[in-house]
Amino acid sequence: MNRMSRPAVDPAIASGAAATRDGQPISYSRAPSTDLAPWIARLYVTIVDVPADYSLSCGIFSDAAMLRIQLRGNWVAETLDGRREMSRAALYFGPQTQRMPITVTGSFTSVGLSFRAGACHALGGLKLDTMCDKLAPLELMGMCQEEWLSLFHENGSPEDWCTAMEGAMRRLIRRTGAAEPDPVTASVEAAAFTNPQITVARLADQCGTPQRKFERLVRRDFGMPPKQVLRRARALDMASHLRGVADHDEAEALALRYYDQSHLIREFTALFGMSPRQFVDSPQPLMTLSLETRQARRLEMIARIAPGDIKPWQ
Repeated sequence: MNRMSRPAVDPAIASGAAATRDGQPISYSRAPSTDLAPWIARLYVTIVDVPADYSLSCGIFSDAAMLRIQLRGNWVAETLDGRREMSRAALYFGPQTQRMPITVTGSFTSVGLSFRAGACHALGGLKLDTMCDKLAPLELMGMCQEEWLSLFHENGSPEDWCTAMEGAMRRLIRRTGAAEPDPVTASVEAAAFTNPQITVARLADQCGTPQRKFERLVRRDFGMPPKQVLRRARALDMASHLRGVADHDEAEALALRYYDQSHLIREFTALFGMSPRQFVDSPQPLMTLSLETRQARRLEMIARIAPGDIKPWQ
């Protein structure tokens, strides 16, 4: 499937943030330091200035558990547990099985990190199947909200804030004595980026793990069965392409993961709550920010770009 059309943008959002060639907003994000790489997937900082009464209704869809610190803006999230309202807060977000509707009013600053698959179990004994599509206080992970909110000095740069988060994570890892996540989990995480059309049986065989044990481990560390992990990965890659935050040279390969157009529409609508055409034609600033951060990590993991390189969409 060729790229459908130039994705719609929200002028107020695009003008207040770094943007792609298409005008899609992007965040400052980077890979963690080497010593933290077993537990942290990505760190990000998003700063957007808009009129005080401006209200944005959008959504996010993350395949990873997240630590999200909202420093500005009034936020509403529609979670599996119901509607949650917040302003300045530091929260733990479980991974999502589908798009989570989000509304934010006023200028906003969001800072945070995504955890590697299995890291939440290693750090705090969490089974992610109890946390999908939910959010919770940081204390769930043995963290302190006030400590994390105090990390971000007003005059600090995005890199200063990322460095501060890394320092806090090092203290947490030392305090908990956390082991690195299971190598099988890391292999599944890599497959979701490199070959999400692989069968579950083949992936379990490659990991050298009996399929029943393999499925229990994946459910614990990803919050869902392996087949759903791979299905979600395919949809997120396609969504990144549709929003203009993917390597355009991969467009044909991404499309071939679906049998035909009707298969794509059916799968995409089930996970995003709208058709691919609607997804392109409606501004999706928060979703684009989430997808862009994930896709940057994916391209680094599969060695299409080196860490710190200019992304294909910039």
